[in-house]
Amino acid sequence: MKTPVKPAIEAGGDQLTRRRLLSWLSGFGLFGSLIITVFSNLIFIKPRATYGQPNRFSIGKPEEFPSGARVSLDARRVCIVRDGDKVAAISTTCTHLGCIVSVSETGFSCPCHGSRYDQDGNVTGGPAPRALPWFQVSLAPNGEIEVDKDTEIEAGNYLRV
Repeated sequence: MKTPVKPAIEAGGDQLTRRRLLSWLSGFGLFGSLIITVFSNLIFIKPRATYGQPNRFSIGKPEEFPSGARVSLDARRVCIVRDGDKVAAISTTCTHLGCIVSVSETGFSCPCHGSRYDQDGNVTGGPAPRALPWFQVSLAPNGEIEVDKDTEIEAGNYLRV
């Protein structure tokens, strides 16, 4: 009487049994599902929404700002300065602790800790460590003024309109 022979597939000298093939396929499936799980969790953790206002925004046409005007846009934390045919944007965030500074007759003043700035945002008193930053101002194709708070420029650089 002969013993029954197990079906086997020859693969490089090693016998690949049905059990070994199913174990390999199961391991491959589990490893693949692990990779997909890790990837989807990483995507889930990263927020898709940005909270806050955009840092590049339109403020209106140049005609809306008369010569000599200093208009504070508290929601955007920027002050628009118009001097003749020149326009500039100065930050209204105090460089000491981040309070919103207000426009005063002599420039800017911080209500929190008493920092004072001149008309160009240079520190004239108080605990503020540096001057107020100036932001890039440009003219959009539709004729409106755009402020880019991501780009700081040197104080005294105005946009001619």
